[in-house]
Amino acid sequence: MKTYLVGGAVRDALMARATDTPATSHVDRDWVVVGTTPEAMAARGFLPVGRDFPVFLHPETREEYALARTERKTAPGYHGFAFHTAADVTLEEDLARRDLTINAMAVAEDEADHPDIATVIDPHGGQRDLRARVLRHVTGAFAEDPVRILRLARFAARFPDFTVAPETLALMRRMVADGEVDHLVAERVWQELSRGLMEQRPSRLFEVLRDCGALARLLPEVDRLWGVPQREEHHPEVDTGVHLMMVLDMSARLAAPLTVRFACLCHDLGKGTTPADVLPRHIGHEERSARLLKGVCERLRVPTECREIADVVAREHGNIHRSESLKAEALVRLLERCDALRKPARFLDVLLACECDARGRLGLHDQPYPQRERLTRVLSWAQSIDSASVAARAQAEGLSGPRVGERIQRARGAAVAQGLDHTAPRDKGAAD
Repeated sequence: MKTYLVGGAVRDALMARATDTPATSHVDRDWVVVGTTPEAMAARGFLPVGRDFPVFLHPETREEYALARTERKTAPGYHGFAFHTAADVTLEEDLARRDLTINAMAVAEDEADHPDIATVIDPHGGQRDLRARVLRHVTGAFAEDPVRILRLARFAARFPDFTVAPETLALMRRMVADGEVDHLVAERVWQELSRGLMEQRPSRLFEVLRDCGALARLLPEVDRLWGVPQREEHHPEVDTGVHLMMVLDMSARLAAPLTVRFACLCHDLGKGTTPADVLPRHIGHEERSARLLKGVCERLRVPTECREIADVVAREHGNIHRSESLKAEALVRLLERCDALRKPARFLDVLLACECDARGRLGLHDQPYPQRERLTRVLSWAQSIDSASVAARAQAEGLSGPRVGERIQRARGAAVAQGLDHTAPRDKGAAD
């Protein structure tokens, strides 16, 4: 029985050694065990957890140990595989079924803490492709699993200076043409999409998916944004798809959480359905974006917290951009539409998404976004009102129902107006 460290941990360690920087693996360490059986692993105290093939947790470290395996395609899609594990399956056979050459390297267990070029088992040229900054498939078996298209695109977002090998891109295009992508289940698409959004340059994820044709199958609402013009005085980059990529990369630059990055992805979906005769204007695109967003979220089973903030951003980002011109009463109504008083933390994320949108434009990357600070103060002023006390006084005066709500809204408006008056010189100075 022999044990090997495989995959991302080896890749990241080699990259760190080549660049003389600390290793920061994005994944837990994975191990492959050769020359043993499930029964022998269990006898040594390993806990079986794999459903489709034998995977075990180490009794102490809880790291994953998988028996070396091969696989055979039995049906379209991600689940259409038959797996084979046996004591005679070799490490080389196991590595041959992996997705990319840079992920198909291994080191023996006793070398795992300090992998070196001399000790790396690299039958498919992973070190060569690391040096050349190339994402290349290992074998033609890549085409049997459509999830690998998403994984490669995600790695392109993680390593933005890597290019996709021409033969790999051609293979991905054939996979799309053969309908393999159409068999992907929603959970896997969302899993890879959400992870890709959190990478160093999320725009690369979508650029690769678009290059191979997969974006049109998985997210047609996003794919159709390229080539749609916008008014140049607001969008110097003009093209809506180009703008979207800038917004996503700005969200990474500002270290935004997933909820914000997903909202950025979907904030302008409605511009892809603007009638050609009114372009480059996009009147009413906010409501269209919200409707399209609902379909995306249902199709991909997007988590509730992501869909809720994305809906607010889609509907209100234009009003938030224009909020510096709004008076107190209109600002309170904006807070209410955003449910900011009930969910203030979410509203702050909404403002961050709007800043990404405003700065994700050609030549505006370093522009200030005073709307975010101003609306944060507006929220605090509105929160200063004790709505329960205001409601009790209104009820003591004989008011009820909507009239109590109106009294609370007026009190909040007065607090916001007072705050605006006190900070007007500072706001004016910031604007100047």
